[in-house]
Amino acid sequence: MMKKRALLIAILLFALGCDTGNSGDKEAKRNMVEKKASDATATFAGGCFWCVESDFEKAPGVLKVISGYTGGTGANPTYESYGEKGHIEAVQVFYDPAKATYAQLLDVFWRHIDPTDAGGQFVDRGPQYRSAIFYHDDEQKRIAEKSKEELAKAGRFAKPIATEIIRFDRFYDAEEYHQDYYKKNPLRYRYYRGGSGRDQFLEKVWAPGRGDLQSKKGKVYAKPDDATLRKRLTQMQYEVTQKEGTEPPFKNEYNDNKREGIYVDIVSGEPLFASLDKYDSGTGWPSFTRPLEPGNIVEKEDNGFFTKRIEVRSRYADSHLGHVFPDGPKPTGLRYCMNSAAMRFIPREELEKEGYDQYLKLFKK
Repeated sequence: MMKKRALLIAILLFALGCDTGNSGDKEAKRNMVEKKASDATATFAGGCFWCVESDFEKAPGVLKVISGYTGGTGANPTYESYGEKGHIEAVQVFYDPAKATYAQLLDVFWRHIDPTDAGGQFVDRGPQYRSAIFYHDDEQKRIAEKSKEELAKAGRFAKPIATEIIRFDRFYDAEEYHQDYYKKNPLRYRYYRGGSGRDQFLEKVWAPGRGDLQSKKGKVYAKPDDATLRKRLTQMQYEVTQKEGTEPPFKNEYNDNKREGIYVDIVSGEPLFASLDKYDSGTGWPSFTRPLEPGNIVEKEDNGFFTKRIEVRSRYADSHLGHVFPDGPKPTGLRYCMNSAAMRFIPREELEKEGYDQYLKLFKK
């Protein structure tokens, strides 16, 4: 069965002379994850599992994400047959409950799908692409129902929330070539993601000024007018955040910073990264494996400097932060290369005073 996804990629990559990968491989392999007794599992369906897997793997507290099929009655589904057997494309999320709650995972989920679409997700149409939350126990069911109710009451969407809440039964791993597809085939993935309409929809729905699903204790992340910015920011901070500039490598404030704490947008204060995910990339700029709050990060294609890169901007202030590259260490394989001038560091001991005490639990020994 020809998938719209494969067709879309083929069209977008035709000019580049690229094929669509190993779509003929039907051998399913278990992508094992070393799981402790204290770790937890969540299962979500949100359309293309390449995208859902990628979004969740960037979330704090997530240990591993596996793409697969669930929700149907037929055993041993493959990519060619799962829809016929009643299954949905889904992901299993393995996470550390000491670093992320199930409710927080739901917030990540809502931010990366269209919960009002009962007929699929974006360019992928059909029941096998519909969104769903598969609860593993009664507590997950209770939290999911409450989260769905809160989303409906928030008034962010004009149409009713169509995402189903279904008891989890069994999960079948997708073929090996689907696992970490965004890492193995970054160009194809970017073309598919951009052409699917997913990011355009999410950008519109979660645009600055439309409010936040999670109440951040009354915090409002907003961008001041230009006159205020010019008074508040240094010349380098203004040049980086407002003019897409780049500060000098090594000679910047946070490249060598090893203190515990979080990094927030210099303009709006929205949380961006945590010291727990910071590492020395050797590039001279502060680098992270993933964002602290994926919902506060916007990635855009950047064709400047005669090459294609992925620019990283903040959601509420729309500040230019830096770029993300697919050459980072585990667990994400990503390198978020940021400008110190675009961020403000808040040490662990000052988080409560600054109003970010919800992140203190990240640094408990």
